[in-house]
This record gives sequence, structure tokens and C-alpha cells, in this order.
Amino acid sequence: MLHFNPTPASVPPPNNPLAFILRAAQIYPDKVALVHTDVEYPVTYTFSVWAQRIQNLAYALIRAGVKPGDRVGVIAPNCPLIADAHYGIMAARAVITPINTRLKPTEVTYIIEHSQCCFLLVDHEYQNLVQDVNVPFVVSKDTGRSGDPYEDFLNSGREFSNERGWPGLDPEVDENAPAVLCYTSGTTGRPKGVVTTLRGSYLAAVANAFEGRMNHDSTYLWILPMFHAAGWTFPWTNVFSFAKQVTLRTVNYTQIWNHFRHSGVTHYCAAPTIGIVNDPQASKLPHQITAIIAGAAPTAHLIAELQKIGINPVHVYGLTSTYGPFTRNYAQPSWENLPLDQRARLMARQGHAFATADVARVVFASPEGDLNAPLVDVPRDGKTVGEIVTRGNIVMKEYFRDPDATKKAFAGGSFHTGDLAVMHPDGSIAIMDRSKDIIISGGENASSLAIEQELSSHPHVLEVSVVARSHVKWGERPMAFVVLHPQHVATWRGRHHLFEKDLKAHARSRLPGFACPEWVEIVPELPKTSTGKIQKLELRKIVAKL
Repeated sequence: MLHFNPTPASVPPPNNPLAFILRAAQIYPDKVALVHTDVEYPVTYTFSVWAQRIQNLAYALIRAGVKPGDRVGVIAPNCPLIADAHYGIMAARAVITPINTRLKPTEVTYIIEHSQCCFLLVDHEYQNLVQDVNVPFVVSKDTGRSGDPYEDFLNSGREFSNERGWPGLDPEVDENAPAVLCYTSGTTGRPKGVVTTLRGSYLAAVANAFEGRMNHDSTYLWILPMFHAAGWTFPWTNVFSFAKQVTLRTVNYTQIWNHFRHSGVTHYCAAPTIGIVNDPQASKLPHQITAIIAGAAPTAHLIAELQKIGINPVHVYGLTSTYGPFTRNYAQPSWENLPLDQRARLMARQGHAFATADVARVVFASPEGDLNAPLVDVPRDGKTVGEIVTRGNIVMKEYFRDPDATKKAFAGGSFHTGDLAVMHPDGSIAIMDRSKDIIISGGENASSLAIEQELSSHPHVLEVSVVARSHVKWGERPMAFVVLHPQHVATWRGRHHLFEKDLKAHARSRLPGFACPEWVEIVPELPKTSTGKIQKLELRKIVAKL
């Protein structure tokens, strides 16, 4: 177990997620912790065996010269390597820097150089991303077998430990020390490095376990990449809950549905655009699964389709800078008898702050350039738009090596999310848009998110994304990119112009004129990130050429 320096009995030990794996290994040593089966060399680890692997990794890193506070980069899909790394790097008192596997080599090089990583753990499929990087690294072939460079690296750690075990690894005593360095997507410039702490990671993980109702009987399927905001802290949440984890290297719907039916899956995280319900294999499940959804508000259509097959959507909201989710939509008993469309509108709100988070506020914009101006809350009328801000336990420590961006982000003493929202009378927040996604048409502000919600209520629309397009008279007008539901593709084949008329008529019955789409284009799919978020930047590039 963790042994911290002696302190008075009244002083609690520092919050450190590393304690979760050691506690699990002590209480349930023989319980299956990690399953990785959809590969050439399947592996299954119990909590006790996995804890030993993590210990070996920590000693191996120390043997390789990694010192407390150093950054260790990880480039891997969901597999044992990256699951190990979320604990082993922490056990070495270093900072894990998970890197998006979908990036270009130049982008990966920038992150490695900016983060000043001193060592890398790399999956064999992504070795090409580090060919030009002058940093030592170890490659995993994802076999779990002797002869695999990563497995040999772990064995070297075991030898180096000289059987000192966990008592030979001094845990970090400062709970505010950095634990993770995640890089944002960089859609508006260079990626920013988000520094999060041991304390924040601990409390965010506990909150996710509580909000997701996870326990000893839970089985979590890894669809969300662990490199994305440290997997929303679920690498620690699952272990805190004593849950079993099942890892998938890719988003493979055949594998997903196989695990849904045969592996006892109870929980998964994903963006709502993940096409689970649209897969031909989708059907009613023998037990209920909780889908923790973030990235965009779930539409009425998605909610209905998920519930039909036994998947209960839990809508959460957050950013990399808030350890992933920090608010949740808390369903009310009064919603149960509402029509689906009305219930979906309420479920689409971002809700209230997590149990371990501070309150989420919606505030008016401060004077330009005044970083010390007091923040003023918008009225709770569900109409007045402001920016979501928060502070407290599960907010990042800083932007790495960027004090100016850090000061701007914490103007007025709270973290500014950049998301525009309203506050309802019950204190729940509802996002209207990212500030950059607001469409200004004839002097009126139109929320692309609100437009998308209404267009999604059309029964033939599977997915839709709305961006601004230049207009001679109105300055900007909405343009909708639509993916049709597979059942209705044939209905409109060769008649897209008629669908455009139909969707516009549907919009006019639900939206003010300035918010109705001026243009509608049917597309086979929408551009998405590796985590399933729609890339509006790519759609804006298309619109700019029209």
C-alpha cells in the first residue's frame, strides 16, 4: 500500500489516484481488472497481477532516468500499455502526457518538444509518429509476451526493484503536483498543454464513479480513447469502482456489439455521434447499459433509439481543462410522462455541477482586456446568454509553459470555458454554442446548436451540423450539412432538392426566420475527430469555397 511521510493523525494523506489500484489489489486480488481480447494475443489481468505490472513499469521508468515531475509521453490506442501508463507513470512520480494517435508526425513532434518529454511509451502501430523525435522510447507490440520490447522493459523494472515492492516507491506527497499533461485539439492555433493535478484527478474520478453509478459489478467498455483528456479520468474511475475494463484498439462495431451481448458491459463513454445504434447489428439488449455521453447534446432521435435497445444515456459536459465531465443532466421525476421530444429538450441541457465540482455559473462578458473585472451572473431566465465559468476541485492547474493564456483563462478568478449558455430558473445550464459557432444573421445571434437540435427532430435526419455561410444581405446565414437515416436514404435518392424544401418547412415551424437554414446539403458522413466530435472547422473550409 501507499506509505506517506508521517503526519499528525488529524491531517489526511494527499489525494492520489495511485491508491485506487493498490486498494483494489488488496481487497479483490483475484477479480478480473483488465480484459484485452480482440487481438492476436489476448490477455486478461487480475487486480493483483495488474498492480505488479504497474509497479514494474514504475521501476523501469526510474531505471531509465525518469525523475519526479518529468513528462512521459504515451502514444497508443486503448490497450494494456496505456492503461498501465495511467498508474505506472504516476507511481514513478512523473507526469503522463497522452498523445492523440490521429495526429500528424509534425503535430506529435511539436507536443513532445513543447511538453519536454524525456521518455516515450509507443504502440507498434504508431512508431512512425516518433521516427524523427530525439527522445528515447520503448515500443509495445501488444502481445503481453516475453520478447515484446515493452514486456521486456517491465521485466527490467522488476529486476531493478530488487524486490523492494511498493514500499520502495515513494509516493508524491503534494496532492497539487501535476499528474497529467493533456494537449487540446489546437483547432484555433497551436495545441495548449493542460496541466491537471493528483488531487483533481482523484476527485474527478470519484465523481464519475458516483454520477455513473459504478461499482464492483460494473464492466466498462473502452470506446472513448484513453488519450482524450486522460479518458475523462475513467482509467482511475473504473479501478476506484473495482469495475472490470474491456479495451478495444479501434471503434469496431462488430466487437462492440459482441461485448455488449457477451461480456456483461454495463457502462461506456462516447460522443453522441458514435454510430452504435445505427449499426446493422443493433438490437434489444438483455440488460441495461449506461452510456455516458458528452461532446454534443444528444438529440431526441438518438435518445429514443438508445432507449429502445436498452441503453440509458447520461448527458454530461466538460472540457479537457475540467478533467472531462464536470456537470451532469439530472433527470427529474416530472419528466417521465412527457412526450419524447419534450423530454429530449430537457435532457439536452448540460445541467448542474458534479458532486466534487464547484457550481457552474453563466456570466456576462467582462470588459475587453480587464482580467480582474468581477464576474456578473446572467439572470436565471433561460434566455440571457453568457459564458460558462467554474472553479474549484476539478479545474486545471494551468496551461503548460503559457502564463499569458493561463491568466486569460482564469480572468475574474474563474475558469472561462468559451461556451455560451443560458441559466434556467432551476439553476441548470444549457449551452447555446461555442462563442465561435454563433451565427450572426442580420444582427440577430443564432445558435448553431439550437438549430441542430430542431433539425434533428425531423424523422429522416440521422445527423446534422450547422455552420455560418456568408450572405450578401444578412451577413451570415445558417448552412446545414445533413446525414440521412439509412432507412430513408432511398426515399430521397435523386430528390435532394425536395428534401431541402421539406427540411426548411420543418425548420420554419420551429425556428425564427433568421435561424432557419438558407442552404441544406445532404452528405454521406460528417467529418469527426477520433472521439466522435463533429469537426466544424472542416465544414467551414467547405463553406468558404462556395
